[in-house]
Amino acid sequence: MSQLLRLVDIVAQLRGEEGCPWDNAQDLQTMRPYLLEETYEVLEAMEAGAESQGEGITGELGDLLFVILLLAQITHDQGHGGLEDVARKISEKMIRRHPHVFGSGSDSENPGGIGAWEARKQKEGRGRLDGVPRTLPALLRAHRQAEKAAATGFDWPDVQGVLAKVREEIDELEEALLDGSQAEIDHEFGDILLAMANLGRHIGAPPEASLRAANDRFSRRFGRLEEIASAEGLTLNEHTDPVALNGLWERVKAEEI
Repeated sequence: MSQLLRLVDIVAQLRGEEGCPWDNAQDLQTMRPYLLEETYEVLEAMEAGAESQGEGITGELGDLLFVILLLAQITHDQGHGGLEDVARKISEKMIRRHPHVFGSGSDSENPGGIGAWEARKQKEGRGRLDGVPRTLPALLRAHRQAEKAAATGFDWPDVQGVLAKVREEIDELEEALLDGSQAEIDHEFGDILLAMANLGRHIGAPPEASLRAANDRFSRRFGRLEEIASAEGLTLNEHTDPVALNGLWERVKAEEI
């Protein structure tokens, strides 16, 4: 028996009459946080250094695979199909959307990249942005929506056009700040973030990954700032001298050069 089929049997047994009470108590709603958690743990393993990726990503992919198989078993138990239906539908979709690999005819010689992929999806009656979940992290959703829209030609011709859009949105935010309308401020700030997500796409810096890296960098540097402040007897609170804080920050940054 393959290891994959073995895991399928294990999941079915866990959901059986004499299986695990916890696994039997789960449904599609209760499994949502576990799916998210395992997905983010895979992402974290993917972003780890090459020297630590091997075992880490294998283990995290295994955890995610278990959750997916458990979800498939739950749908089966609820009478909505199961793993066979999941596999059949995704197989049919991949074959349909890769005629240059599996098919024949006029489209079989045109891989076409993301543009051809989106065009094939449209033939199935789906809008360009239908496949981008609203529940995605906002920056990632902005990136994916813009990527899909760009496949239709709805895009700036070069990075300078995006930079000009960013500057335009900043100007509009400054005007909104002068007017004092919070609704307008929120609107313009959102437009800036959307424009910045597009800028990341044009310069090859996916915004979600870039912001995660920036968050990690800030957390590491601020932790070091706290260490230095403690060693020098400086108490950090709202009354701390901003000049002293900026000096510590620059020292921390200089340590990384």
